[in-house]
Parts: sequence; C-alpha cells; structure tokens
Amino acid sequence: METRIDEIAEGIFRLSTYVPEVAPPAGFTFCQFLIKAEQPFLFHCGPRGMFPAVSKALAGIIPVDSLRWISFGHVEADECGAMNDWLAAAPRAQVVHGMTGCMVSLNDLADRAPRALSNGEVLDLGGKRMRYIDTPHVPHGWDAGLFYEETTGTLFCGDLFTHVGAGPAVTEDDILEPARAAEEMFHATSLTAVTAPTIRELAKLQPRTLALMHGASFRGDGQAMLNGLADFYAEKLRAA
Repeated sequence: METRIDEIAEGIFRLSTYVPEVAPPAGFTFCQFLIKAEQPFLFHCGPRGMFPAVSKALAGIIPVDSLRWISFGHVEADECGAMNDWLAAAPRAQVVHGMTGCMVSLNDLADRAPRALSNGEVLDLGGKRMRYIDTPHVPHGWDAGLFYEETTGTLFCGDLFTHVGAGPAVTEDDILEPARAAEEMFHATSLTAVTAPTIRELAKLQPRTLALMHGASFRGDGQAMLNGLADFYAEKLRAA
C-alpha cells in the first residue's frame, strides 16, 4: 500500500492511497490532508490499517510528532479509525471537532480529551486559519462538520463529491457527474430537507479549492460546483 503526496494549495498537502479492491472495477481513493503551518493540522486520520503508509508519507513533509491538531468530518472508520495512533505518535496533538461530535463520541473515543469548537469558530494555526462549520447529517451523521481554510480558500469537503477511481490529485474538470454516479452506487448521503440548503450555505464561501476525501480535489469555481450538488440532492428529495 503506497500513499502519494501532492500539494493542492499553498501549504496544503493531499495524502492519497488508492485501493483497487474497494468499489471494483474502478477502485477507491482515500485521502488525508496536512495543513502545514506553525501548528500543523491533519484533516482525516484514515483507517487503522493505513496508518503505517500514511504516517510514513506525512513524515516526508513534517515530523509526525510535530502535529498539533487532528480532525475529520464525522466519526467513521475511514475518517477517524487511526485517530489514537496519530495521538500516540504526536504527543502534543489534540483532536478538535464540533460540540456534537465531542459530546456523542469523541470525549469517550479519543485517548486524549478533544477540543470542542462552536459553529463558525476559527482556529488560528499561525499562517493558516481553519474555520469550523457544523453540517449535521450532511453528508451523513449527526456529528458531521467541515473546515474551511480562509487564507487559501480551501473547503475540506469530507464525503461530499465522493467519486470512485484513482484520477489526478487536482482537476479543473467537472466533478458533479462522477459524484452523482457514486451517489447512485452507494446511496451514502442523508437525504433530508436540510441537505441542499446546508450545501448552498457552503457555496456562499466561494471556495477556490475543494479538498475531497474520496477522489480528485477540484480547483476552480467551487461555488458553482456546490450549488450544482445542492440542486442534485434537492431534485432527489422531490423525486422521493
């Protein structure tokens, strides 16, 4: 298992591991993101089985034990399975998440007490600024939340826009159609009255880069892509 490193925005590194056995025949890509700053921040931990490969890749950018913050979109094995491995490898690191996530899961699951952020709270990393955004049940999970890095205009999308295959690290091509196809395959998104409005609120950020957990990250008009995704889910809700 090999983890690839790509810088997708200034000081933001995508650590991607392609696993052909998942979602065959196209396979599936699992991504973590390192925000390099005075206080380095890791978004997504990956499953425990990937920790050796991902931590080795991260060590090629910064010392693993220099990590200060660890987070993810919601509690799920591919997002936080290796959380405690990272905490053990980085003694100064602390998990940071929304209040709901800490209350219902992380206060118990994390080996060190997490830090809870309120909706809209900004974590100043020193050179980078991570704004926490509550997105309950979007794409799934009551505890769901995302981060927006303000200096580069990067939205860490978690499972939004999931698509299969290996693909490039960054694309300027349409990511909506692959995301629609993956949704029809997995039916992973919670389809509720707040799904589309929540995504439209994210679109108002006008992100320049969309950092996807599964698939190629997108560079370009992030607002248009997010509104297109919201339209897709709004139509699915009407059809249901």
